[in-house]
Amino acid sequence: MVFLLYYPILPNLIKYVTKILKLDNFYVKIDYNFGNNLDFEILNMKKLKLDELKRVSVKEFKKQKKLPLVLILDNIRSLNNIGSIFRTADAFSIKNLYLCGITGTPPHKEIHKTALGATESVSWKYFENTCDAIKHLKTEGYKIYGIEQADEAVMLNMYKPSQRKPIAFVFGNEVVGVDDKILDFLDGVIEIPQYGTKHSLNVAVSVGIVVWDYVSKTKKGL
Repeated sequence: MVFLLYYPILPNLIKYVTKILKLDNFYVKIDYNFGNNLDFEILNMKKLKLDELKRVSVKEFKKQKKLPLVLILDNIRSLNNIGSIFRTADAFSIKNLYLCGITGTPPHKEIHKTALGATESVSWKYFENTCDAIKHLKTEGYKIYGIEQADEAVMLNMYKPSQRKPIAFVFGNEVVGVDDKILDFLDGVIEIPQYGTKHSLNVAVSVGIVVWDYVSKTKKGL
């Protein structure tokens, strides 16, 4: 963790850091760059223990405020991916998961391996057909976007989510992506920019990227 500050007196700088971060017995590495600009680094950072994470219980989670966000899983074949997505949904207190088509549903030991109990906290529904899930959300006023590579897709870094309407994101099958038949039902398509040789991300990784982007742009921290 590196900070860049403008501060004229070195002793006062040390006192300032101590007061703001409330640290005892820490080491500070200081490097002069130019003028009175200083780089300094705290060297004894420690990881938090489980009992320091302020985790809520499943009962508390179900009662707390949720993000106005639904994730639609369109024929996801990997049970481990599904479990990972449940875990991400729990982390960001997402309102609902819609599991569609061949997407596996809890309880299942392979989902549990990566969900780590998130199937108990996150609300979910199953739809045999993804289009039916989308139509259902449309009646509730949702704006629905597919996460896919398409000729008229908006790049994720350029996407500006609505602050007034709830949002749903559709994530497609690991091999064929979002079903072509679904595209006509969507309000738009969003693509995650990629710069390597594959242009292919694991679906659970994609969920994490897109959800964090949504949270950071809407400032809907809970």
